[in-house]
Amino acid sequence: MQTESSSNRTEFWVLVATILASSMAFLDSTALNIAQPVIQADLHMDGSQVAWVANAYLLFLASLILVGGSLGDLYGRKRIYMIGIGLFSVSSLVCGLAPSVGVLIAARAVQGVGGALMVPGSLAIISVIFDGEKRGKAIGTWSTFTTLTTLLGPVVGGWLAGAGLWRVIFFLNLPLALIALWALINHVPESRDENVSKRLDVIGAVLVTLGLAGVTFGLSEAPKNGFFSPLIVVTLGGGIVALIAFIVIESRIESPMIPLKLFRSSTFSGTNALTFFLYGALTVVPYFLSFNLVQVQGYSPAEASYVLLPLSIILALISRRTGAIADRIGPRPLLTVGPALAGVGFFLFGLPGLTNGWSDYWTTYFPAALFLGAGMGITVAPLTTAVMGSAPSHSSGIASGINNAVARTGGVLALAIMIALALTRFSGLLDANVASLGAPPAVQTQMHEEASKLADAKPPEDAPDDMKPLLSQAVKTAYVETFRTIAIIGAVMAWLSALLGFALVGREHRPA
Repeated sequence: MQTESSSNRTEFWVLVATILASSMAFLDSTALNIAQPVIQADLHMDGSQVAWVANAYLLFLASLILVGGSLGDLYGRKRIYMIGIGLFSVSSLVCGLAPSVGVLIAARAVQGVGGALMVPGSLAIISVIFDGEKRGKAIGTWSTFTTLTTLLGPVVGGWLAGAGLWRVIFFLNLPLALIALWALINHVPESRDENVSKRLDVIGAVLVTLGLAGVTFGLSEAPKNGFFSPLIVVTLGGGIVALIAFIVIESRIESPMIPLKLFRSSTFSGTNALTFFLYGALTVVPYFLSFNLVQVQGYSPAEASYVLLPLSIILALISRRTGAIADRIGPRPLLTVGPALAGVGFFLFGLPGLTNGWSDYWTTYFPAALFLGAGMGITVAPLTTAVMGSAPSHSSGIASGINNAVARTGGVLALAIMIALALTRFSGLLDANVASLGAPPAVQTQMHEEASKLADAKPPEDAPDDMKPLLSQAVKTAYVETFRTIAIIGAVMAWLSALLGFALVGREHRPA
């Protein structure tokens, strides 16, 4: 039997291990978003390749995160958590040392597998070790530190990228992983769910991974290869077939990865549909915004890291209060107003044309960040409440996991679709801009080939000297218009989320 002193020591180290490991995932994703323009230029990537740096990670995280939770319940939460930390940290080292685009993307995919094993484990371990009022306090402490990491991630990423040290972003994970592993090995007891089904949904995991990979690859590479090329037809068609097969299998097997019966609740279906569209927009607009700021608007990476800081601060300040309001009035009003305000924020991000950099920030992107922060701050806590409340109490854990997976899947698919759209629209706009300058045919051809790099496209070396500044301007104006289209689509996705929240959430009683 543990003494009180021993119990307190265990609880302390549980918090250390879960906070540090979770911080790895939060720091990595938020810091990288700002650093991507620098990584693209350093490794000479085109638009599709740089998107895969993000999507390779998101793809495996989204498709395997529910399997990661099940593995922890079955084989030991600490064991699977440690394996996830190990995979994540080793692949982080490879990312930091990556000599080529292919190695970086492959290592990011392995990071996604590690994240899928690691992410579900932190709160699961906290829930087992802490009970009663201590559990709420522990989760609050975990949330505070992970929020702080989310706030600091872009700043750290911007500073390191601006100093030419983007590889250090990956290396930061190593000391965090070592301390977390030491704490887990020496101070955290093992736990598992003895009542959990011994059958893992391996077929479901394989099908959803292949399906998302096929659809993501097909959409991302279609602008380069053509939608009717054999490669795209096979991968895109095969991905769609695999996803359909996944749904059929999940409806028939005894222990599915995603129990489809949960979707009989209009609130559960509505909150997950809302999540899919809103988090899809929240993935793609900031992704393309970072390239707009650094490669087009003239922001340094450090300056770009502050652009979305108001969003994070407002989210941290008001999300707890909106959770309390949702308890009193129900989540539906908040899940209508929140996404609607977020949509206004996305729309405002698309309004500025070419600006004077940071000196114009307060009248261009700052209002957009405020609206987006207010919208997400109003949405996040009520969304969690609605998801958990729409499922039977014994399924609340899997309901939360499904919503997490839906958010990541929305990001994966939205980014793949928007990359295809961005490459197509940017290429057309750039061709028109260059042609309007009266550029020689050879220059027009070379600029068309450069369009695959999006805002990183450069005038050819043999272009007339007096035309090079005009060609650079043509690239910038084409990207601004492309980003405006993406921001408007993001706004529409958010407003669709608001409509789903109003129409579907809170229309039935909580299931027993």
